[in-house]
Formats: sequence, structure tokens, C-alpha cells
Amino acid sequence: MEKDGFVQKGAAASLALNFAGPPRDYYFLLLPKATMLPVAGAIEPLRIANQVTSSELYRWFIMTENGRPVTCSNGMTVTPDLALGPLPAGATAFVCSGVEPQNAASEATLSWLRHEDRFGRRLGGICTGAFALAQAGLLRGEPFTLHWENQPGFVEAFPDLSPSPNIFEISGRFMTCGGGNAATDMMLTLIEQQHGKNLAIIVADMCLHMRSGRNSAPQKSNYAVAIGSRNPHLLAALHLMQEAIEEPLSIAQLCDRLDISRRQLERLFQRYLDRSPKQVYYEMRLNHAYALMSETSMTVTEIALASGFSSATHFSRQFKRRFGTSPHFFRKSWA
Repeated sequence: MEKDGFVQKGAAASLALNFAGPPRDYYFLLLPKATMLPVAGAIEPLRIANQVTSSELYRWFIMTENGRPVTCSNGMTVTPDLALGPLPAGATAFVCSGVEPQNAASEATLSWLRHEDRFGRRLGGICTGAFALAQAGLLRGEPFTLHWENQPGFVEAFPDLSPSPNIFEISGRFMTCGGGNAATDMMLTLIEQQHGKNLAIIVADMCLHMRSGRNSAPQKSNYAVAIGSRNPHLLAALHLMQEAIEEPLSIAQLCDRLDISRRQLERLFQRYLDRSPKQVYYEMRLNHAYALMSETSMTVTEIALASGFSSATHFSRQFKRRFGTSPHFFRKSWA
């Protein structure tokens, strides 16, 4: 498809780049309720790379399943360039998803992904696009990631697949990122691989974006930053709690593993978090349950067990206390 405006004028001085090859084509398939921030964060580095080099290094196209406009998660409507169809040789396609990703990709979209995979196309997922890649059966051992908010639901839907906590992953023909500014980091890495570090630095500066410098940067602030403390016992306790959601540890077991007394542990939590260890642990497990309620079709009993509660009744009571509504009415309101 022909499209004008891939190289624009800018005020910044051009970077001399000795490049005479064909442009690289990127296709962005927007699924219903896709998040716009990572889509723009992926496309803008390509536009800026063209601008600062005065060269058509990249071309980009927006796709939807049927070629009709799609409504994104913020309610804005995006008009695509084209509908699903065979990609040209050498093209890369990203599935861009957002909220409610488990229902976003139709069978036509999944069939298209499988078809392009058979022809060796480079494929990727932006924000929660990994859901569609997994539903199409394309994540076969390659490192991948998706937005941290949606990872609990993903793991329950695909228990044999383990997303990484990193902001993005590039492995062979597959590229995925966790959404938001992670898309910019991923594209800057691709630009650096394809056209050198100097161009990637200039593009990052034009984006006013401080690069993470590595894909292994975590998506979420670490506990030390979040709570304003580097106390090793407190941080270790929080990590142990997070790792044991489905089969919670008792406070006595936490103390044994940390080799501190219960009184010491309670003082640490009260000082830095103004809550008891039990309260913090309950909140972690209920937040995990909230994600599963929102992202999966698991029953209340299944979610209760996956969140470390011995019974659905106990879970429902704690869920209502935390979120102001029972799991049943929570599900009904979302439906």
C-alpha cells in the first residue's frame, strides 16, 4: 500500500547516514480496546529516525481485521490504512492489544497470525498482544512478555507459558513489550541494531526518553523504591509473599526463612508500611484475585484457591471487605 509522509522536515540538524537499502516495513494490527500509548510509542521512533536522517529508513501501517476504524481503550477511534492481508516479504507485524485481551483477537486474526508465521514473518506483541500470539499457538519457548497488570490472568489461561517481568523481549522472529514506554525502548533497540547507536541516542533525545539501557529492566518499581526502604529483611519478606500467593506461608514460616523473630517482622512492617504482615499479605492475594476476576473466566472457587484462600466463602467475604462488592456482583457489573 502506498502512503505519503514517511519523511518529514524537522528543526534538528540531520544525521548523515550512509544507507541505500529499502525501507523496513512495520505493520501494527490494532485489536479492539488497544492501548494507544504503546502504539504511538512504537511508531514515533520510526518517524523520528526518518526525520533526523532525511531518509526513508522505515514505513509503518495501521491495520484492523476488516479495515474499519477501531475504538481504543481510551474511547478514541483510529482509522486504519488497510485490512488484514498477506504481508510483503521482510515485513514485521505487531499485534497491539490492551484491556480485556483474552477476548480481543477473533479467529480470523488468529488464522492470519498463523499464516504469516508459516511464511517466516517477524511477529510481535505490544502491551497485551502476547495473548493473541499464545492463542495462535506461536509462543513456543521464546522469551516473551506483556503488561504486568495482565500477567496473572495470562498465566492462568496458559499455564505452560511464563512471561518475563522485563519491559521487552526480542528473540529471533518474535518481539514483545509490556506496553507504555516499553514500546519506545523496544523500537530504540531495533533502531540501534539496524542503524547504529548514534541514531538510537538521537531518536531517544527527540522523544525526551531516558532509555532503560537493557531489556531486563523490570516493568514495575522494585519494592525498595515503592516503600522507600532498603531493609533486607523487609524486602525479602515481601518477595517471599509475592512468590507464595497460591500456597501462602504462615507468619511463623516467614520468620523462620528470614531468621528473625515475629516481633521484629511486625515492627518492620508497621514502621515502613503502617500495616501488619498479615494485612499486607492479604492485600497481595486479593489484588491477585482481582486480576483473575477481571481477566479470566475462572470460577470464584478456582480464583479463591489460586489466591491462597481455603474456601470460596472466606474469599468472598475478604474480597467484599477489600473492594466493596462481592465477587458475584463484581463479575456481573463487568459483564
